[in-house]
Amino acid sequence: MKGDIGMHPLLDGIRLVAFDLDGTLVDSVPDLAAAVDDALGDLEMPAPGERKVRDWVGNGSMVLIERALRDTQGRDADPELCRQAHDRFLVHYAQRPCSATRLYPGVREALDALRGTGRILVLVTNKPEAFIAPILEHFELGGHFSLCLGGDSLVRRKPDPLPLTHAAERFAVPPSSCLMVGDSRHDIAAGRAAGFRTLAVPYGYNHGEPVAASGPDGVVESLKELV
Repeated sequence: MKGDIGMHPLLDGIRLVAFDLDGTLVDSVPDLAAAVDDALGDLEMPAPGERKVRDWVGNGSMVLIERALRDTQGRDADPELCRQAHDRFLVHYAQRPCSATRLYPGVREALDALRGTGRILVLVTNKPEAFIAPILEHFELGGHFSLCLGGDSLVRRKPDPLPLTHAAERFAVPPSSCLMVGDSRHDIAAGRAAGFRTLAVPYGYNHGEPVAASGPDGVVESLKELV
């Protein structure tokens, strides 16, 4: 690729880079936690708060709500209650998806540089697709990605490899020329199953576990290290 001098060795031969969103590009927990707290408040349940929510994110919004209800009730909630709470969560989160969400240091520089090399950048997140564009537009990053896939875009989501293989096939890039960048074991598992190289960042959300234990091909403290 053009302009590769000085770039991370894991980028050698890579034509497509897939990024996770929450915990990798942005810290969205403050806004997610506020929406969870408000949703449970609507159902007259105690708010779990940001500290707990930080360990629950990463598997999609319904799983987030299921974990919140399990914590509040001490048992698995019935499906109808989960649906009600999830509906309220979506309403509250849609009202303010970017109030306190922040871009991690080095993200903008990395995305700018990678786009400048001509690589294809895609976003693969388990967040509902409807919330992707507002967040990217808030940070003026919408134009960086050639494809954005949410947790409800396809029939399966990470850690299933389908979103990654779908992206590779969409742009006719062999998996061996693709890299998955994420913060959790689900990102690493999806990337490995898809035949991608994998790169992890340690500052995100991995249910309190070190992401290096998932065996990524590399770990960087900041995405700026890629470029």
